[in-house]
Amino acid sequence: MRLASMLAVAMTLGVGATLGALQLSRIGVHQGYSPGQPIAFPHRIHAGDNRIPCLYCHYAARTSRHAGIPPASICMNCHGMLEKQTVEIEKLKEAVQQKRPIAWVKVHNLPDFVYFNHSQHVLSDVACQQCHGPVERMDRVEQAAPLTMGWCLECHRERAKLPALGLARVARHLAQGSKPTAGLDCASCHY
Repeated sequence: MRLASMLAVAMTLGVGATLGALQLSRIGVHQGYSPGQPIAFPHRIHAGDNRIPCLYCHYAARTSRHAGIPPASICMNCHGMLEKQTVEIEKLKEAVQQKRPIAWVKVHNLPDFVYFNHSQHVLSDVACQQCHGPVERMDRVEQAAPLTMGWCLECHRERAKLPALGLARVARHLAQGSKPTAGLDCASCHY
């Protein structure tokens, strides 16, 4: 009887430790996070139905570490001419008229100890959807990927699978406009 009780306690502790470790491994992972925004912005209509390229609005992603949230003036390039009006478009126009910034809520957050550069990924032809998910089908943007170190490394390892090239061939490869391979060293993201 005593052995059975000890075995039951040991199994309970083992299961509890496993569940606890699983929970700890998810700390900081905000997959599925989809906060409400001050103005409902349906990416499905803009990027999906109207096929507006991501880089039209998030133009800073080409040259900057941050993709940035577009200024309301970018929205007004189209909405200033469109006749269709909605409550959300009226909120946008009111903010522009009052020269009041819109307090958008950031969806994709990385820990402070992680360096991420959008321009390096854009220039390496990484599609926005690879990290942000099918935004063109989202009415309300959510964090689709876990954005964990393991998830990023998996992508970097996959993209680094190029034929082994000698130094001269690497130089020729890059001179022909080929994209650089993804970094696998710690200092690429942590410094």
